[in-house]
Amino acid sequence: MSKRKYKFNPRTLDYERHHVKWYTRLFRGFAWLSTAVLFGVAFHLSISALFPSQKELKYERELSKLKDQYKNFQHGLDLINKEVDYLAMMDDKIYRQIMEAEPVPRAVRQAGYGGRDVFSHYAGYDNSTLMISIDSAVERIKRQLYVQSVSYDQLQDLMSRKSEMLAAIPAIQPISNKDLTRAASGFGYRVHPIYKTVKFHEGLDFTAPRGTEVYATGDGIVIKADNENHGYGNMVAIEHGYGYETRYAHMTRFVVRLGQRVKRGELIGYVGSTGLSTSPHLHYEVLKNGTKVNPVNFFYNDLTAAEYAKLVEIANRSNQSLD
Repeated sequence: MSKRKYKFNPRTLDYERHHVKWYTRLFRGFAWLSTAVLFGVAFHLSISALFPSQKELKYERELSKLKDQYKNFQHGLDLINKEVDYLAMMDDKIYRQIMEAEPVPRAVRQAGYGGRDVFSHYAGYDNSTLMISIDSAVERIKRQLYVQSVSYDQLQDLMSRKSEMLAAIPAIQPISNKDLTRAASGFGYRVHPIYKTVKFHEGLDFTAPRGTEVYATGDGIVIKADNENHGYGNMVAIEHGYGYETRYAHMTRFVVRLGQRVKRGELIGYVGSTGLSTSPHLHYEVLKNGTKVNPVNFFYNDLTAAEYAKLVEIANRSNQSLD
């Protein structure tokens, strides 16, 4: 049974039945419902702020795992960057020098990527710095690998055109010297064995028993095979082209003739002690564009890095030459 409501009328001094309009009822109901909804929303937000939901906890775990993966990925990129830098160094300082090509300009290798707005889509995130660093590292690697790929294509082209030059460069030792015990006196100022004064020694002496085989160190043409230079005794000179010439002195005899074409590693004579020499050995010289240079710089074809370092140390010792 609905409750009846009465209202006192001061004019009639009597209680009269009060009728509530339908729209008043509707307004009151809407107000009550709105208050309940607002209260519910506020309660839900308060609870959510204090106690994260299972879904939020799951997202937080995934985000933490993703951060760890990003950091591991960044570490891997750092290692790749070092390898790419090493390839660039080898390209400029080794391969291009052998090919007599100019190194790739640093400005080309380190060319910038885009502008400030390239990574603007990462702005506003909690981990935007991490994401930008990884993205920029990836772009740097992509750019450097592209430059390196172009460089290798150029080197391959030079290689195809300079295969003859590579075969002509004097790049091996003139006698068998696997244990490096035969290098005796190097390029530079040494005590002369006969005059006992300090003179500039223009080659590299290899001690070896009389009759030890002597080999051409690069492809070329024999331009001298005689004993007309009494100081050198029996001597062979080979013109390799590209500005290179080698000389082999004090041999007991030679087995090549003037004008003969020889290949790297081909037998040209035998160790002796002819000319101005104090004991059996081979005096070996390398000339580049008519200037005598240190032969020890041209043994990269038959020595490891450790063996080459050891040979350089031996050749640089201050001692007495053998001629």
